[in-house]
Amino acid sequence: MKKTTLLVALIAAAVFGAIFGYKFLVVRRTMAAMAAAKPPPVTVSTAVVRAEAWPNTINAVGSLKTHRGIVVKTETEGLVREVVATSGSAVDQGAVLVQVDTSVEDAQLSGLEAQARLAEINVGRARELRANGTNTQTELDTAETTLQQTRSAVAQLKATIAKKRIVAPFAGRLGIVQVYPGQFLSKGDAIAVLESIDPIHVDFSLPQQEISRLAVDQPVRLTVDAYPGESFEGKITALSPRVNDATRNLDVRATLPNRGEKLRPGMFARVEVVLPAQERALVIPAAAVVYNPYGETVYVVAANVAQQRFIKTGGTRGDLTRVRTGLQAGDVIVTSGQIKLRNDSAVRVDNSLAPDASAAPQPNES
Repeated sequence: MKKTTLLVALIAAAVFGAIFGYKFLVVRRTMAAMAAAKPPPVTVSTAVVRAEAWPNTINAVGSLKTHRGIVVKTETEGLVREVVATSGSAVDQGAVLVQVDTSVEDAQLSGLEAQARLAEINVGRARELRANGTNTQTELDTAETTLQQTRSAVAQLKATIAKKRIVAPFAGRLGIVQVYPGQFLSKGDAIAVLESIDPIHVDFSLPQQEISRLAVDQPVRLTVDAYPGESFEGKITALSPRVNDATRNLDVRATLPNRGEKLRPGMFARVEVVLPAQERALVIPAAAVVYNPYGETVYVVAANVAQQRFIKTGGTRGDLTRVRTGLQAGDVIVTSGQIKLRNDSAVRVDNSLAPDASAAPQPNES
């Protein structure tokens, strides 16, 4: 009985040992095959690092400001007799905008002018009598004082009448006229906005590290979203005498001609301060750069293998980025598909759909 049981156990052990041995061999062969297998190449697009002239500029963002701009208001109250101004029209300096009724003042002026003429006659008589010694010096002084008072009253009333003829203090363009004939105006009521926008200013700020590179009359180049692909030229006209305590930035103002009035106050603008000389620089598409907490990297392709490399960049222009260290002219770098890559990944290059990188990209309208 014991011999039979032992024999059955030995047979069972041999069977299970053969099964497990076979499975172990199959697993080892599968693992070896997986280890020997290589992943398929990753399809990427590439670009060549090239050396080209890189404008020596300082970039900033700014806001357009009017050369002169006010809200025209009335200094006196009265009824609007005539509105000469037209909304949105260009006006010359001294052009009449609104005429307020002056009928009461005109009537008062006639009476005061008559009093002034009478006072002049009285002064003449008083001087003749004083010359003959038939009146006192006090009477002459009184007559002359009365003349001065009436003349002052006439001048004051004429000034009031003149203020009711509201004119443009400088040449410019009007906004929306906010008064109408027959409307009663109180002191300080708005008539219209008046803006002189040729030339026009752009105000922007730059870090304090750039102060040594800035000077009045340096050229600037400006672009706005309203006119894609078009740039406007101007010059720096003012540098703030102090650096902002909170931001450590220097306020800068540039002035640009604006004859066509394309630029309007309040617009957002991108500003480039053009420095004297251009530099030769290594340039790559901005899309090639991978930004990580530990630095900027690109993938360099050689013999269809991608290797990660650390670089340092130095400014952008449109779709292009300047590279200061880490690459050489002629290196081939990955511009799309980086998310699938790691060091020594095999790649397959396909540039058939890769867009061109440009320093002044234009929207593709279809």
